[in-house]
Amino acid sequence: MASIIQSSWQYLITHFSDFQLACLGSFFLHETVFFFSGLPFIWLERSACLTKYKIQAKINSPASQEKCIAQLLLYHFGVNLPVMLCSYPVFRYMGMRTSLPLPSWKVVVAQIIFYFILEDFVFYWGHRILHTKWLYKHVHSVHHEYATPFGLTSEYAHPAEILFLGFATIVGPAITGPHLITLWLWMVVRVLETVEAHCGYHFPWSPSNFFPLYGGADFHDYHHRLLYTKSGNYSSTFTYMDRIFGTDIGYRKLKALKNAEVEYSSDEKKL
Repeated sequence: MASIIQSSWQYLITHFSDFQLACLGSFFLHETVFFFSGLPFIWLERSACLTKYKIQAKINSPASQEKCIAQLLLYHFGVNLPVMLCSYPVFRYMGMRTSLPLPSWKVVVAQIIFYFILEDFVFYWGHRILHTKWLYKHVHSVHHEYATPFGLTSEYAHPAEILFLGFATIVGPAITGPHLITLWLWMVVRVLETVEAHCGYHFPWSPSNFFPLYGGADFHDYHHRLLYTKSGNYSSTFTYMDRIFGTDIGYRKLKALKNAEVEYSSDEKKL
């Protein structure tokens, strides 16, 4: 496997420039992962499949789903792509490299764990700031147009928010100066995480069922369906920041009530 990855990477750096790989390659990879992971949740809503795992009963209309896709394409090509193209000098300044040898898996895993922890901290505070009255009204309310989120709504946001919270994603790599393959892997897992958090479904195989500190769809769905002043659950990936600062109290109370109802129902059936 290592030799296949090495050979594939050798092909890329032989046939494409660092600029093409860092900017255009990153954009193409992002779009591919984002839409291929997010579009199935539109099909799930429209086909009414697996509805027992849907967190909210409400279904988004085809028109609202299509509006989301159209806006995303506009933002991605009109904001994200130009920013990526202009950011190449920043990538170089960060110490990003594309050459062989590739970093060891230990280095890659350690860096990505560091990125997740740092991103979660920065995102939490940035997100809380976006929930102040003026910024919510003029910027963050765009993202909250969808009170019943689905996978693709994860990146449906005001251009200013895209840049503002995008800083949380890039600050870790800016500190460590990673190999491009590490940056790509970080981007892939981050996109998959945010799509899952907005998917609107809580499956038996959802990551939050296996990792206690992982927020996931159920945690973030609560944030979307409440008023901006009462929502809480500001973290992007994990839950510990909300627990430390008490911004998940409403969510925990609701979960406790639901668990009590389930236990009571189970006891009633036994009688």
